[in-house]
Amino acid sequence: MKYTSLGRSGLKVSNLCLGTMNFGVDTEEQEAFKIMDAALDAGINFFDTANIYGWGENAGKTEEIIGRWFAQGGGRREKVVLATKFYGDMHDPLDGPNRKEGLSAYKLRRHIEGSLKRLQTDHIELYQMHHVDRNCSWDELWEAFNVALYQGKIGYVGSSNFAGRDLVKAQYEAKSHQMLGLVCEQHKYSLLCRLPELEVLPAAEELGIGVIAWSPLDGGLLSGNALKPVEGSKRANNPERVEKHRTQLVQFEALCRELGESEANVALAWTLVQPAMTAPIIGPRTLEQLTNALRVVDIVLDESTLKRLDEIFPGPGKSAPEAYAW
Repeated sequence: MKYTSLGRSGLKVSNLCLGTMNFGVDTEEQEAFKIMDAALDAGINFFDTANIYGWGENAGKTEEIIGRWFAQGGGRREKVVLATKFYGDMHDPLDGPNRKEGLSAYKLRRHIEGSLKRLQTDHIELYQMHHVDRNCSWDELWEAFNVALYQGKIGYVGSSNFAGRDLVKAQYEAKSHQMLGLVCEQHKYSLLCRLPELEVLPAAEELGIGVIAWSPLDGGLLSGNALKPVEGSKRANNPERVEKHRTQLVQFEALCRELGESEANVALAWTLVQPAMTAPIIGPRTLEQLTNALRVVDIVLDESTLKRLDEIFPGPGKSAPEAYAW
């Protein structure tokens, strides 16, 4: 495994981030335990989750599974750089009107406590805002984060699904509060979703914010299963999406065959070529899927391969405004 700094922090994390969204949904608890053990054994120290995973009335279930895994001991908790997120509705009737999605000092405090309890830990290395809330002031948020940092309940602050302007605003306000600010942004990014190259990736790189790519396989469309569906690959088997991208997927399959690599691994390796990238999130449903993804950090895509990928999956070409202004 290879490691890098999380943004401009001194924290070292693996170049692959273990996503846990399937745990308790499509992946049973014992299989999730095996996946997490194997990830640690392979050197993956960066685990990502969110308080709402489990979804709906089962929100929090994924964190509970991770907590029970930590409770087995053996240094599991100590070896993991743990990241979770807050923003959504946790279906707690005690929250009353504050149940609705959004950010606030109230939700930050309540949701930290809930996550710590479910995860069976006393601290979270990386606490992330799952979405931006432009109705909540940064004065309120940075003061609340500062309390959590001072109490030792969190180590760093991150964001997810922020626009470039939101990253700039967050860092500007953090500086005025004499805080480090955001160390990472978790953003949707893949060969089929390259819009972040316009604003988000350049802003993150300039501000020293590491980027974690979620859905780097674009909901399974780049997994290699879309053209030859296999049982269980529900997200890849969306006929409308497959037909929309069929020509690209056929060309991609042929290129990967020439390279002798799987489509999934090439798509993941491509994200790591981007300068601002810290790690793509891999979200294995099975131990086999995790094992297959471990090769990603050793794949080198040469210039000719990158050029062909650009031809198959055209991006904006440059960052904004050069991409469209001249």
